[in-house]
Amino acid sequence: MTDSLSFCIVVPMYNEEQNVQSCVDRLVLQLRLSSVPGYLITVNDGSLDQTLFKLKELEHTYPEMIIVNREANGGYGAALSSGVIEAGKQGYTYVLFMGADLTDNPEYIPEFVDKMVQGYDVIKASRYISGGGVDGVPFPRALISIVGNTLARYLFRLPVSDCTNGFRAVKVDLLRKMPFSEPGFAVIMEELYHLKYEARSYVDIPYILTSRAVDQGASKFSYKPKVLLTYLWYPVKAFLGVNPRTNRNGIK
Repeated sequence: MTDSLSFCIVVPMYNEEQNVQSCVDRLVLQLRLSSVPGYLITVNDGSLDQTLFKLKELEHTYPEMIIVNREANGGYGAALSSGVIEAGKQGYTYVLFMGADLTDNPEYIPEFVDKMVQGYDVIKASRYISGGGVDGVPFPRALISIVGNTLARYLFRLPVSDCTNGFRAVKVDLLRKMPFSEPGFAVIMEELYHLKYEARSYVDIPYILTSRAVDQGASKFSYKPKVLLTYLWYPVKAFLGVNPRTNRNGIK
């Protein structure tokens, strides 16, 4: 299987000029050490700073990197969709989603690759299994995540222990079937909602989530009630048995 297997890391970037260099350097290092061919798709989501300029400088150094440039900021979900489209064009087998601040540690990439070789459809990093956890995350945010994830797990009823975490790898063929509509971070839940009806195998990888450093700028994620309710809308639909396939085919 490894002969035809390949993967890409999709990293959305919006005003991440302070993180571009270290992010690309560390990810490409892991790609070059990988036992499976790996590539990097950076999605500049309409940045207003020097993010795109710095990416273009690195493009000459790293042939493994592809830049997808969105002229206007569309949000996390829109950026991921652009990355998936590019991954499909390139014919990669898996997409591994990561953040530019690398609070998802690149040292976990080999563990993802091992699961790719085994052929799992969905590979999720988890804070909530043995060996997982958080480091430096403020308690109120950690508590919101625990509560939200517990509720999402109950509603989704999937063999996934960390539903709300965005550090995951999914087969490109599955992602290309999904008509994503969420522009923001709720796309993580929308994705799981579709995967409930498309994916056949899941596996967790324990990992430690770290906090974004002060010099990396503020996180783009919002903990506003409206955002959290949007997150929960998809597990509720899954619990109620609202099948996206049925809606997609126009059947009432």
